[in-house]
Parts: sequence; C-alpha cells; structure tokens
Amino acid sequence: MIQIILCMIAAYLLGSIPSGLIIGKLFYKTDIRQHGSGNLGGTNTFRTLGVKAGLTVTLADILKGTLAASLPHLFNLDLHPLLVGVFAILGHTYPIFAGFRGGKAVATSGGVLLAYAPFLFLTVLVLFFISLYITKYVSLSSMFAGISAILYAIILRGSDIPLIIVVVLMASFVIYRHRANIKRIINKTEPKIKWL
Repeated sequence: MIQIILCMIAAYLLGSIPSGLIIGKLFYKTDIRQHGSGNLGGTNTFRTLGVKAGLTVTLADILKGTLAASLPHLFNLDLHPLLVGVFAILGHTYPIFAGFRGGKAVATSGGVLLAYAPFLFLTVLVLFFISLYITKYVSLSSMFAGISAILYAIILRGSDIPLIIVVVLMASFVIYRHRANIKRIINKTEPKIKWL
C-alpha cells in the first residue's frame, strides 16, 4: 500500500514539473505566466516564446505523462498505469511547484495515452494536426482530439473499460479547462496560429 501511495505521489510530482516556467526563465528570462493567457502549457509557450520553446515544452509535458504512466511497470507494481497517469495530469494542471497554476493537460494526457495505447495516441495526434491545419485553433483542435480519443476507445477498444473511463474523464477535463477559449471561439476573438 505504501508503494502504491508513493507511486501516485511521484506521478503527481512529475506532472507538477513546470516545463514552461523552467524553459521560459532559464533560456528566455521570461515568466510566461505574465504573458499571453498566463498558462504554463505548450500553447502559451508557442505564443510567447516561439516555436522552438513551444515544441520543447510540449515534448517535456508529453514525457511527464508517459513516464508517470510507466511507473507501475518500472517498479513492478500491481497498479493500473492509467490511474497513475491521472495523478500526473492533476500535477500538470495544479502543480505544487508553480503555485497550483498549470497548463490545460492536453500534452500530459497525450503522454499518458502514449504509454498505455501508443496507436491511440498517434491516431489522435494526426487528427489534432489535421484539425489545426484546417482551423488554426489549438484550443479547438485539442478538444476535437479529446472527443476523437473517446470515439476511438469506444469503437476500437470497447472491451477496455478503464481506458474508456479515463479517456472520457481526460476529454471532459480538457474541454472544461478550455471553457474560456470556447467563448472566444464563438466571439471570434480566439487567437489563431500562424506557423502552420
């Protein structure tokens, strides 16, 4: 039981590593929380610091989720990787190392899926970029990716109940975290990307 608790705490702490804050302050002398949306995720990093920093932060956030979901396997624990991954997502969204103000959990959620269902991750990633190419909205594409993940899990992995439950929770959380973006999309004030 102690090992299980420690594993969940470790996953939360992994998720709490504020990649955007670290990259911004270390290499750009910039606190991205004071720019753009004030968010610590990849999207605001792209917008504030550019493509190179944005890609670095996004990859780091994905790897946080992947490593966290891999902890049960690495330490031979009888614990579902998706459950552990959820703690990393919570850590990313409410990071103890950054005043509990984090990102919107898209990349870290993707990282959890990468560890557990790689083909699902790749499929959703392709659909995300197709949507992004068409709409130029990262927020809308993120929500579309979440809904696509639900459909994939239900249609192609219908017997994997834990996956379906977690993917529904992930997608719902991502949509909830993007509620302000939804209003801006409706009002046509949501910023569009210019690099794709």
